[in-house]
Amino acid sequence: MTRPVIVTRTLPDANETARALEALGFRPVLSPMLEIVSQPADLSVLERATHIIFTSANGVRALAGVRPPPHLTAWCVGPTTSAAARAAGYVHIREGPGNARELAETILAAQGKSAGLFVHVANEDAAGDLVARLNAAGIEAVFAAPYRTLACKHLSPEALAALSDGSQPILLVHSARAASAIGASGADLSGAALVAISEAALQPLKGRAGLGEWVASEPREAALLDAVQAAALAVGR
Repeated sequence: MTRPVIVTRTLPDANETARALEALGFRPVLSPMLEIVSQPADLSVLERATHIIFTSANGVRALAGVRPPPHLTAWCVGPTTSAAARAAGYVHIREGPGNARELAETILAAQGKSAGLFVHVANEDAAGDLVARLNAAGIEAVFAAPYRTLACKHLSPEALAALSDGSQPILLVHSARAASAIGASGADLSGAALVAISEAALQPLKGRAGLGEWVASEPREAALLDAVQAAALAVGR
C-alpha cells in the first residue's frame, strides 16, 4: 500500500509539495492548517524602498497587483520564494539560506548602514524580529502586512481517516504555527510519523507522533522530502 503523507502546508504551495511527493511514490493527502486572508495595508512605503524582503512566497503573491519597480532588490528566504519573485517580475533577486533568521544575517553581511530602506512584506504574525535585527544594526527597515493567516480548527476528513485506518501516515509540518493548529485540533497522532522542516516547526508537536519524529537537515523543501523518505524507510515503506 502506498504510504499517505499528510500535507499541512498552505495553498497553493501545498500542491507543489503534493506533486513532489507523488513523484517519489507517496500518496499526498492535503490538509492545509493555515488559511491566507488578505487585509488592508499601507504599501505607499514601497515608493521610497530600495529593498524588499520576502520570507514566504505568500508575501510575493500578496503584492500581485503591485508592479515591481525595476531598481528594487528582492531578498527572498529560499528557492521557492525566489522563484515566485522571479515569476512576479522582480529582476534583482538575492536568495537566502532558507529561514528568516539566516536571511537577516545574509542581509547584514552584505549591506552597510546606508543601504536604503528595506520593507519586509509578510503576514502580521511575522512582524518584529527581522526588522528589529536590521534596525539594531543601523539599517532602516519597516514591516508591511497585506495578509494574515488563520488557523484551521481541524484536519481534513481524508487526513483524519489516514490517521485512524492503520495506514501509518507521515504528517508534514512546514511551520510552528501550523504545528500549533494541529495540536489544538486534538488529532490523534499515535499512529503517525512526524516530519518537520525545522526544530522550531517541530516543537508544538514534540513527543506527539507515535511512530517517531524527523527534522529536515536544513529548512528547504528538498531536505524535507529527504526526511520524508528517511521516515518512510524507518517505519517500513
